Amino acid sequence: MKRTRGLTAAVGIVTALAACAGLIGCAGPAAEAETAPPALDRFTSQTLTWKGCDNPKLDEAGAQCTDVTVPLNYAEPQGATLTVAISRLAATDPAQRRGVMLSNPGGPGGAGLDLTVDIGAAMTPDVRARYDLIGMDPRGVGRSSMIKCHWPRGFGLQSAGVDAASFAESVAMQGDLAMRCATTEAARLPFITTRNTARDMDLIRTLLGADKVSYFGTSYGTYLGAVYTQMFPDRADRIVLDSSVDPDKYGTVGMMQAMGAANEAALDLWADWAAANDGTYRLGATRAEVRATVVELIRRSAEKPIRFGEFEIDEHWLPLVLFVGLDDPRQYEMVSEQVRLLADAADGKAVRPDEKLTGILTHAMKAEPDESSSQMAILCGDVAAPRDPQFYWRNIEAARATQPVFGAFANNITPCAFWAPPAEPATVVRNSVPTLIVQSTGDTRTVYDGAVAMHKDLSASRMVTLQDVPIHWIFGRYPNTCVYSAVNTYFRDGTLPASDVTCRAD
Repeated sequence: MKRTRGLTAAVGIVTALAACAGLIGCAGPAAEAETAPPALDRFTSQTLTWKGCDNPKLDEAGAQCTDVTVPLNYAEPQGATLTVAISRLAATDPAQRRGVMLSNPGGPGGAGLDLTVDIGAAMTPDVRARYDLIGMDPRGVGRSSMIKCHWPRGFGLQSAGVDAASFAESVAMQGDLAMRCATTEAARLPFITTRNTARDMDLIRTLLGADKVSYFGTSYGTYLGAVYTQMFPDRADRIVLDSSVDPDKYGTVGMMQAMGAANEAALDLWADWAAANDGTYRLGATRAEVRATVVELIRRSAEKPIRFGEFEIDEHWLPLVLFVGLDDPRQYEMVSEQVRLLADAADGKAVRPDEKLTGILTHAMKAEPDESSSQMAILCGDVAAPRDPQFYWRNIEAARATQPVFGAFANNITPCAFWAPPAEPATVVRNSVPTLIVQSTGDTRTVYDGAVAMHKDLSASRMVTLQDVPIHWIFGRYPNTCVYSAVNTYFRDGTLPASDVTCRAD
């Protein structure tokens, strides 16, 4: 093996890093609706200057962009400020215009300025006529006063690997990422949160002259939308949450743990496909053989990292490659090609680097074009995570039998274990704002049970289920007549289905 450090060392590392950064603390009680927001005259009186977006996708669609000045800390609105970038695709028929629709693509930490183009393309013409579609890079993300912790790698998520020594490495790496953020962004980190983004959304609503806002959010964007309806229930119009999180399990522990079984199930479906195409990819003639190929590849990468172009891929990164590809069944061919390339590279064969795989590795392992520290800033700033490495190690070991590929990924320690405690308590989502929830049963990122929980927490909601499709994010990404009809009908007429709906793949 290439490592000697064990779990005892990992405990020492996490304790030392947390203590020297002054990060140890815990979260308080749950937060709910806004009651007495401070005066924001300084911000509500600003004039928005719309201009071109300098984004090919948006510019081609005819969008305009502007910057909104928001308070860093809404409790102290006379203090420091941030810039939030928004885009606008105007309603196509001013005579039918209903209002504005905000949106979020997930992540958290996803830049959302051009999500409106995808949403607009999924809308029927009579729906597109009714709304100004508003995209946004949330605070700390993209063009919106981006958080940059100067990470040496792009992601704050990785697999713990195959043994205690691998996990100890992960503990040290995640602690280092947290330390970099605490060192470089300490002044802003406490305020890069979902609740503050919801406040930004409401300020944007005011500046756009709207009494209420409609909203489309996918993935993490469903949590943001639910938090907005909790904080500002009287200002929510037509809300669609696509691929929902469980608001009670939101955070790096609950959400990540739920991904383990879902990704193993998706891996089974891909393995069946790869086995049926064994003549092409030579990964195994049965599901079990394909799975064995993957598990063995991870084991080998722990002993000797796989050289692939300029990268050395070890057991921390190989499961991430699979995770990226398994959220859409249309990518099975891509996943098979990538695993075949990695298997050949592990055997010492000369391989031609795949463009998509190279892109994944460049972002993950080199933080190019940008790091994703804003993702951890939001997650860790919203909800505290357990600090004891033993908590994660126990969960990793318990998951290995049923989750041999993704158990060590879904249960691994994250930078949140080293983070300062959240500035505000987490939001409890329980309200009766009418909402349409859209979900596939096979979602690998925000699992089906999470949407069921969201449906329960939003007591006036209806749920549209896409049965037996392992897709994450449907409306605007995965065309389906039944789902698209339900979403468009709601946005057009404000009519929720009389009861929950089950859809099938076209």
